[in-house]
Amino acid sequence: MSTEETSRFVRLRVELVLEIDDEEAVSRAARRRLSDETENGDMSAEERVHAQQAVTEDTAEALAYLVDPFALVAEVPGVELQQASWSGERIEYDPDAPDWDVDEDDVDEDHDDEGGGDGATEYRGHPG
Repeated sequence: MSTEETSRFVRLRVELVLEIDDEEAVSRAARRRLSDETENGDMSAEERVHAQQAVTEDTAEALAYLVDPFALVAEVPGVELQQASWSGERIEYDPDAPDWDVDEDDVDEDHDDEGGGDGATEYRGHPG
């Protein structure tokens, strides 16, 4: 039997391109979540200071901090998330460029499967 027939694990790849209309609102929401996590004891004061600085200085960082891949699959029956990796980075975007064809097969040999490019901050997590 092949791995596809026997493995219960599936890697789901999702790529989103988001337009940010209000950078301050994104940064404010990330700082609010950081504050809540500190109050709940989920983050040390030292970690909070570093994270506060990062989400204040970089909107892509703030957005990556707000995205919760665990929430994306929490309600899917019969699925338990084992690991997640995600990142945010500023990009040049031209929806009319051939590189942005959503129907194009997205296999890119130069693409790093973990999502970290130049200037990207990657977040990893395990449920629980």
